[in-house]
Amino acid sequence: MNKDYELILLAAGHGRRMRSSKNKILLPLLDKPLIEYPLNIFLKDEYCSHIILVVKEDEVELINDLLRQEQMFSGKKITIAIGGTERQHSVYNGLKKLNNKTSGIVMIHDGARPFIELEAVHRLYKEVQKMGAAILGVPAKDTIKAVYPNQTVKVTLPRSELWQIQTPQAFKSSIVLQAHEKAKEDHFLGTDDASLVERIEKEIVVIEGSYDNIKITTPEDMVTGKAILLHRKQQKK
Repeated sequence: MNKDYELILLAAGHGRRMRSSKNKILLPLLDKPLIEYPLNIFLKDEYCSHIILVVKEDEVELINDLLRQEQMFSGKKITIAIGGTERQHSVYNGLKKLNNKTSGIVMIHDGARPFIELEAVHRLYKEVQKMGAAILGVPAKDTIKAVYPNQTVKVTLPRSELWQIQTPQAFKSSIVLQAHEKAKEDHFLGTDDASLVERIEKEIVVIEGSYDNIKITTPEDMVTGKAILLHRKQQKK
């Protein structure tokens, strides 16, 4: 593998679906805030040279307090960027802080996905160097149906072709910057960064990840998250 990549770690979300007045990435999951789990993974990765942490403007001091504790164990450079009104805007603000905007590699990860594993990150990193765009995902387990606004079924989609897409998503920095700038010019808002890259007709490879790599969105996800952590602790014994 090449020497390094940069990371954009998104931590500027809200707690609406979590039904919390607090940013969900600061909520405690067992013994530490949610954001510490993915942060620690990338701090340990020798290939990750720079972390851009995208946060809410009114939480900068809270995040800096957290980083002062974490960076005691790492000399890795961490840069703070301020989040936007939408996830896509937050990513773009992070992209503007990249050290290498022309020939580098960037990974974009949701801070609310605490269970990413280093092995998956390295597989993704190896593939993005060959393809220029690579994302993690898992095959859909459930039958998926397209539904009309009145909640009647439109069509059943072929499950064999459907994947649930996760993060990190990895790109050559020039490709994802071009995609974001095109989306901005067109006033297009996508659901993930790969959807923007698709619009500039760049081939993206999907790497199979883990069903454990869930996104913490609702209170029920916190229950699942605790179960995943406890299971992992048991496996290490």
